Amino acid sequence: MIDAKQLLDRFLGSQGGNRAPGAPASPGAGFQLPSGLSDLTRHVPGGAAGLAAGAGLLATMLGGKKMRKMAGGAIGYGGAAALGALAYRAWQNWQAQPAAQAGQPAPPTAPERFLPGAAPAADGAPFELALVRVMVAAAKADGHVDATEQRAIFEAVERAGLDAEAKAFVFDLLRRDIPFEEIAGGAATPEQAAELYVAARLSIDPDEAAERAWLAALAHRLSLPDGLVAQIEAEAQRNG
Repeated sequence: MIDAKQLLDRFLGSQGGNRAPGAPASPGAGFQLPSGLSDLTRHVPGGAAGLAAGAGLLATMLGGKKMRKMAGGAIGYGGAAALGALAYRAWQNWQAQPAAQAGQPAPPTAPERFLPGAAPAADGAPFELALVRVMVAAAKADGHVDATEQRAIFEAVERAGLDAEAKAFVFDLLRRDIPFEEIAGGAATPEQAAELYVAARLSIDPDEAAERAWLAALAHRLSLPDGLVAQIEAEAQRNG
């Protein structure tokens, strides 16, 4: 059986996914996100550059494309917990909680329902696998992954220390088109739908027309309200 948490950690390049035996565990459910996600760079030697250097398979997939600071920063540091925290902050702002109305930062921790491991996907598989699926699909959305880039990605997967089943799962995603129905089918709850969109947004260059169109189609398939999509975009812009 695939270790879904390990696979997601390797994909995001979180500290926990790359730590040596005996090193402290990566931030998990107790991970606290500072009020500004980009402030995380202050906690790591080398700042954002140091975080990007420790990025995982997602960074390899993005290659020479415009690498969002979020992918190399907050997500690289906090991993899946940071994904949940970002989705939660966008959700709170969308729902116009009193703190958001007053212009105050949202609480730094996300409730359990926003954490990837809290509940399975709609098909009963670990939700972490649905997040990996949407990130691979988003990274390929521009249609410009050539043979050289694909070979580099395959080599990175081989070096990531994944078991045979996990590698086969990623290789399958890399080799085929991933339909929106399959991506959206992973969301069992509105919170999971929001987190899938967050993961996609961090894996894409929104300055490209094809990728903007892909994101819009994904939001439609996930049945995300326009206001929530706008809040997720605002968080990405604010911390990108």
